Formats: sequence, C-alpha cells, structure tokens
Amino acid sequence: MIAVEPETERGIDRVIGSLRGDRSGPTLICIGGLHGNEPAGSKALQRVFAKLANRGIEIKGEFLGLVGNRQALASGHRFLSGDLNRHWLPHRIEASRAGELASSSVAEDRELDELRVTLEESFARARGTVYLLDIHTTSGDAASFAVMSDTLRNRRFAMRFPVPVIVGLEEELEGTVTEFVGGLGHVTIGFEGGQHDDPKSVDLSEAAIWIALTSSGVIDAGETPELEDSLELLRRRSRGLPRVFEVRFRHPVKPEDEFRMEPGFHSFDQIRRGQLLAQDRHGEHRARENGRILMPLYQSQGEDGYFEVRHFSPFWLKISTLLRRVRLDRVVHWLPGVNRHPDSPDMLIINRRIARFYSLQIFHLLGFRRHRGAGKKLVMTRQQRDFPLSSDPTSL
Repeated sequence: MIAVEPETERGIDRVIGSLRGDRSGPTLICIGGLHGNEPAGSKALQRVFAKLANRGIEIKGEFLGLVGNRQALASGHRFLSGDLNRHWLPHRIEASRAGELASSSVAEDRELDELRVTLEESFARARGTVYLLDIHTTSGDAASFAVMSDTLRNRRFAMRFPVPVIVGLEEELEGTVTEFVGGLGHVTIGFEGGQHDDPKSVDLSEAAIWIALTSSGVIDAGETPELEDSLELLRRRSRGLPRVFEVRFRHPVKPEDEFRMEPGFHSFDQIRRGQLLAQDRHGEHRARENGRILMPLYQSQGEDGYFEVRHFSPFWLKISTLLRRVRLDRVVHWLPGVNRHPDSPDMLIINRRIARFYSLQIFHLLGFRRHRGAGKKLVMTRQQRDFPLSSDPTSL
C-alpha cells in the first residue's frame, strides 16, 4: 500500500472541466488518470477545455472531464491499494450507494465512491444519450486502439475512431468503469493512447477527445478545426493494422508470480504458436496460437501480463448486426444444450457436453458474452442495450 499526504491528495481536482450547453443534447464524459501512472488523459483534457474556453462556441448537451484516481495520480503510481479499474464490482457499488465507502481505509474505495457520485449526478441531469470515453496508456510502446463491449451502439461510436478496435476484452476483465457505466445502458469505449511516458500520448489522447466530441454530437464537426488533424494523426499511428481484433487469451499475474515479460514486445507485434512470451516462478509462458500480442506488461504494478488477440473480419460484424436486428437471440435457446437462465431472460445456460459443436463465436455474433463457467456449464449474458442508435448506414 502506498501512502499519500492529504495535502497532495487535495491538490488534484476531480473535475477537470465542465461545459453545459443551453440546448439539450448528448452528454460526453471523458475520464483520464484512472490509473495514476497514466497522466496523458488528464493532460489532454486540460488542453481541450482550455481551447474551448478561448473559442466560446456553443455546445449541445454537456461535456464533462474527470480525473479517475486523484490520489494515485498525485503519487505517480498505478494505484495505491488496488486497481481502481478492477474495483467497480456490484457489491462495492451497492456499498457506495449505501454510504459505506466514503470513510473507508482503502484509498480506491474512497475514489470509487466520489467518482460514482459524480458520474451518477451527470447521468441524472443528462438530456440525451450518454457517452463515456475512458482514456488510458500502456507500459509498452503501442499503436493507439479502442476497446469496447460489443453492443451495436458501442460499435457505432468506436468505429468513428480510425484505430484498431478490440472486442472480447470484457470477458476477461471484471470491475471496469466501462462495465459499470455500460451496464446502466450508456455508450462506452476505452481508448489506449500510447506509452505512459511518451509526450506523443498526450497528443493522441487529445485527438481521441476531439473525435469523441464530434462523433457524439456535443460539438459540430464544422466548428472543430482540430478534427481532420486528429483523424489523420490516429490514422498514421495505426497504419497497416487490421481494423478489428478479438481477444483470444489473457495471462493474469499476481505480485508473487515474479512475472517477467520477454524484452522487445510491442502491442500488435505478430506472435507464433509456441513462441516464448514471458516467464515467472512457475515456468515459461508461450503463445497459444498464431496471432498478435496486446499490452505486454513492462511495469511493476498490474494484473494483466499480456493478451493474445486475432484479426476479426469486419464482415462478421456486419453479419452480427443483421442477426441482432432480426432478434435471432430470442430463439437461440431452442438449440440443443442451450437453455434460458431461470433468473434472467438475458442469460443462457449452455451444456458444454451437448453443445460442444457450437462455436463460442456464434453466441458472440448474437450479442452474448461469457459470464462464468462451472464444470460442464457455461453461462452467457446478453449485452445491455444492444441496438443501434439510428438507421445510419455507416453503423456496423
């Protein structure tokens, strides 16, 4: 646990900036610094709010910029007691709403409590669709990319960013802020802007904010001279990379594992099955299949050693959109070995033995994500609010 002096904690405000237009419209919330060693997002938000203040243009709805983990950001550490972006679990949310976390001795409990209140206040006063952009950076050098829970509304937002889009990460991670906000029915994506200490990561994060402002409709594209340069900057950063990837494997780590990533890996580097990726006190860890590596861990704090990802054709996203629009998910429980969960119409119980011939990707295409597995049973949950914002033909 890392101690932070109270004076230092109070030195960083939760709200970086807030603009509310006279006209109703969408709400865009951007969070930077959810991890304290990732300052690029908060610095980029400061830049954007300063430019908007000098310009004096009218916005629709609301634009809100927040610091995620104030105490960790003040100390320069990823977190103090535990990862705030794994902290948003249902029991902690309930405890926060019951007033039980405000005086907790756990630093991230207090951060969650204050941030949750700020977020839910903004949801309550929203006058249109709510969008969340959660801005991060990585310990290893990387092209910028977006991460989304695969709903049609999230797709439409994420595909406005000219960077690779990662799907399936939500099956591997629990307790993220995007999971919490998305579960309330709002549009969410995460954005990874590059390496923690690279000054260009601030530029890339700022580009993502300008794109989010115009894509959400908070600011008209015609009033945003930064938009074209922002799009081009992100295009250059990800040139040559496929548009969509799916997560195939996550290697979790614990402090006692003594995890050591092999040197020289960058996100989206190609890897071969059997290639040595990392070592720890348990032995060697090798690639499970041909693909690419994502977010190799080159820092002392963190719960994710690396991810293996694979190119996912946008063709299948279009097929998935069609299947969801005709609501094929309503009859998938007719398949042998597949049953509706008795407690929720949005959950399926799949008998692995009977349904072993069905690819997991079939359920993914229909909007279901793996919830948990227990022996021969697999539970999958349908994504919340899985429908498009409009009939926009550019929406996947």
